[in-house]
Amino acid sequence: MKKNNEKLTSLGTLGELREFGYHSKGIKDELRDNLRKKIQNGEDTFVGVWGYEDTVIPELERAILSRHNINLLGLRGQAKTRLARLMLHLLDEYVPIVAGSEINDDPFAPMSRYAKELVKEKGDDTPISWLHREERFYEKLATPDVTVADLIGDVDPIKAANLKLSYADDRVIHFGMIPRANRCIFVINELPDLQSRIQVSLFNILEEGDIQIRGFKLRLPLDIQFVFTANPEDYTNRGSIVTPLKDRIGSQILTHYPDDLDVARKITEQEARLDPRQASAVYVPDMAKDLLEQISFEARRSEYVDAKSGVSARTSITAFENLLSTAERRALLSGAEQTMVRLSDFLGVVPAITGKIELVYEGEQEGADSVAVMLIDEAVKMTFPEYFPKINKLERKDDKTPYDDLLHWFFQGEGFELLDDFTDEEYKRALDSIPPLNALLREYQPDHPEKDTYFLKELLLWGLVSHKKLNRQRFAEGVQFKDLYSSFLKDL
Repeated sequence: MKKNNEKLTSLGTLGELREFGYHSKGIKDELRDNLRKKIQNGEDTFVGVWGYEDTVIPELERAILSRHNINLLGLRGQAKTRLARLMLHLLDEYVPIVAGSEINDDPFAPMSRYAKELVKEKGDDTPISWLHREERFYEKLATPDVTVADLIGDVDPIKAANLKLSYADDRVIHFGMIPRANRCIFVINELPDLQSRIQVSLFNILEEGDIQIRGFKLRLPLDIQFVFTANPEDYTNRGSIVTPLKDRIGSQILTHYPDDLDVARKITEQEARLDPRQASAVYVPDMAKDLLEQISFEARRSEYVDAKSGVSARTSITAFENLLSTAERRALLSGAEQTMVRLSDFLGVVPAITGKIELVYEGEQEGADSVAVMLIDEAVKMTFPEYFPKINKLERKDDKTPYDDLLHWFFQGEGFELLDDFTDEEYKRALDSIPPLNALLREYQPDHPEKDTYFLKELLLWGLVSHKKLNRQRFAEGVQFKDLYSSFLKDL
């Protein structure tokens, strides 16, 4: 295949291209033919996109096989733009264009005046150049200030003056992004944010292939694969897709968030940008990774978070980066070469959460930081029963529970503190000083990995806090755990 491409790209004129037997095809046929080959060979078509194997990807493949323009509709952080970029791998590696063409003219079917005149003048000696698929991706974020001139084109007075042309001559036209994206994939992100009058300018391009620029009506059967992305929230908050434009988009595909923790973890581990030294110096238990993903799941169903806005997959990705950085910073301060993630390190991911979630009125009243800590507690509450006996919401007064000894230990004592700057040895020694923790681990997690021992011990404490059995307070140097009622009873 590589040798064929080298031989092909060595061709420099239209005549050589004819002699070689090259046949050009439209971009939608290009995508379709290459997709057919991948499906027949059992290859993955959209590598690195997880959780869409049985939902979004089959629909996207059907749309490409149908030669449709596509609208990807979904909330923030659902890999819409990534899917569009991965379509590049379904293009041929190189395609020929008329050398010097502004709009990537096909040598066998030139459209622009420049290309037509060149082919007419030079015939088989018309020079060609080769366009790599990486150069065949155009992307535009729809913002209210986008104009028709940006997308379609406008009359260029400087060009008219330099070439001494009349404004009646179509050579004074400066082409916009869409004509320049001929034979390419063109993505318009957040389509509803585009003003309605700008959306209207796309009608003829999508269907009839002609454009109008300042009175010039040009018949340009542009060969473009359009991919639009849109957020349902935009339909109500900022704008909408005008109905005739929706009618001209062949397939609308709904994206979604991961359905389970395993998929969410794959996405986070793949996308998190970690320094190799950081990744090797900080040990992260599997349960910590699950707990981190659970925070996003809790946010998506929280009464304090705006469900219409969504909770982006980037929440978990940036939170994971913050989590490792919290542990790394502590290790650097203490001079340690290796450390492990602690559950108390999760308080270091609060800034990553607050920047990614939109709160409803009740959430604003609570405060973004407080809501973030609540989400961590809810995630702990959901994770806790996977490792230790479930704590029932309603218990009889005389019922015995596996946690009685631990709660009694806190009732008898003055509380327990875990400081942020504890070295690993001090951290372990502090948790080992609570005998009931050791007993609970021996009984309910006898086969746990030794490295996870202290994370499990902290999980016990945080789990009891989330179930309102203990009290946790954050102070400048760390966190303190106390019995829920002991201080009040002792005062009495």
